[in-house]
Amino acid sequence: MFNPNSIIMKSFMKNLLLLPFFALIMFTSCQDEVTEITDPNEAEALVADSNLTAMVSATAKFDGSKDNIIDRANCLSVNLPVTVVVNGLEIIIDSEEDYKTIEAIYNEFEDDDDRLDIVFPIVIITDNHDEITINSAAEMQEFVAKCKGENEEDDDIECIDFKYPISFSIFNPNFQIIDVISVANDRELHRFIKRVKDAEVIASINYPVTLVYADGSEVVVNRNQELASTIEEAKDACDEDDDNDYGDDDFTKERLDNLLKSCPWVVYEFERNQDNLRDVYVEYVMNFKEDNVVKVRKRNGDLLTGTWTTRVTDHGALIKLEFETLVDFTLEWFVYDLEPGKIKLYQSGGNKIILKKNCDIVDITKERIANYLQECLWRISRLSIDGIDKEKDYIGTPFKFFEDNVVKLRVKGELVEGTYNILAYNTAGFVLQINLEDRPDLQLEWFVTFLESGLIKLESLGNRENKMVLKRHCPDGDDDLNFIDDVLISSDWEVALYQDGDINKTEVFFNYTFDFLESGRIKAINPNNVVDGDGSWLAYRNEGLYLGLHFGPEEPYTVLNHRWKIVEITQERIELKDLNANGAIERILVLEKKA
Repeated sequence: MFNPNSIIMKSFMKNLLLLPFFALIMFTSCQDEVTEITDPNEAEALVADSNLTAMVSATAKFDGSKDNIIDRANCLSVNLPVTVVVNGLEIIIDSEEDYKTIEAIYNEFEDDDDRLDIVFPIVIITDNHDEITINSAAEMQEFVAKCKGENEEDDDIECIDFKYPISFSIFNPNFQIIDVISVANDRELHRFIKRVKDAEVIASINYPVTLVYADGSEVVVNRNQELASTIEEAKDACDEDDDNDYGDDDFTKERLDNLLKSCPWVVYEFERNQDNLRDVYVEYVMNFKEDNVVKVRKRNGDLLTGTWTTRVTDHGALIKLEFETLVDFTLEWFVYDLEPGKIKLYQSGGNKIILKKNCDIVDITKERIANYLQECLWRISRLSIDGIDKEKDYIGTPFKFFEDNVVKLRVKGELVEGTYNILAYNTAGFVLQINLEDRPDLQLEWFVTFLESGLIKLESLGNRENKMVLKRHCPDGDDDLNFIDDVLISSDWEVALYQDGDINKTEVFFNYTFDFLESGRIKAINPNNVVDGDGSWLAYRNEGLYLGLHFGPEEPYTVLNHRWKIVEITQERIELKDLNANGAIERILVLEKKA
């Protein structure tokens, strides 16, 4: 998989001075990139018949290969829901997840002739994003015949995509800007580029533009030449899966074996005989060895040994697992989907395993735990005590572990000091023992269940319902995080907007002032000029940039106790959002610099 390691995201304020970092000063910061309107420049304009224009168009084409198990055509897809008859069984396909049902029916018998018939009429989407109603199989075949065959080279570029929105400057014939437009998805981009190719408009891209590789990594480009070379390098760097199977199960036995042996695999989902056993097996680590031995490490550190073999049939690839003790794993599993860093296994009767590749997982040793703990700060991203979520109590309060077994927790700018030890626990693994006065939720013996350089997962020895997850926090040298810290502590702030759902509640904080201190303390000053709110703050990275605020139970500040997603930040304004699990906006908080 193509993944350029040399590309580094640039910050638009990267030349700001970095704040000094001490044990007491545990900050983070961030910012969004600024899109600059392209100056009139004939050389930067998109040319109708240029290679770049063609590549942008190809990247924005609709990829029709995901549902090839239904339509056997890479250049179109069938709109869902659709009714199909598979080997005589009528089923309704409501989502992509239902494709595995078709695959399971196909895989039930190895020596039968599989057949799928579509119930018409249906609506198809072509590679040009056109939606067309199809009324018969003959009519459908006319469109399918126009597509390239299985794994034949086509114009569609699938290994890299644009991250939206992106904008274009529109010029008149004298190269004066007459409009700026924004496109929000592939369909809009493809149709706009068609206007460019048809010489209907003169346009140039407003940079920077972010692109996303097939493995999920991103790259930022800042000019036409850079964009063209990036797409060119990436266009053939992944398996486009343009075959008629569901998912990427068309690989060879050698390729599958090498993939399994390449890194440890972590159990993410597990179902057996229609029973959801995720809680039982999640975070079990599987290591596939050269000699067909597979070792499974349980969360308590125990190692179990079994065997694995693979075979590839006309119906797909299979992995056979055999254990004396792990009977739920013992089965021959079909590989029904393969994504970057993920393998999905399936067998009829309600059996499913999802494995995620994790090359950062290492053997848990006392030395390794100590080295990880001491190399950076650690924030509590999850804390569950007796089944009750307690992590909100520790928003903005990171740990610092020192070499002399001293641990410090920053709370409202003050350091709470305690001790920690790493102890061997029988032969199963290691325990992190934390002693902090007046912190009973933390003062437990925590068994280390999962360890990688940026993540430590813990369970209490006395009660496995007590769980804690620590995530590494390294603000030193992070330009974005230091910029956020500089902005926050540079002035006092007031609430310009607090919106809960559709209700504007800004008046709750009318005439309140917030003062972010370098120590990690935040003071809230009420309209009577009295400090009546005292809390902690921390800006950090977590697949994005966030600002954690915590005031405790004091009103009216309780609604601010949250890990807010940073949407926009300038010297004058900070926009924060509370997003739910589906990415929908639940609340908006906007802070503006106080005059």
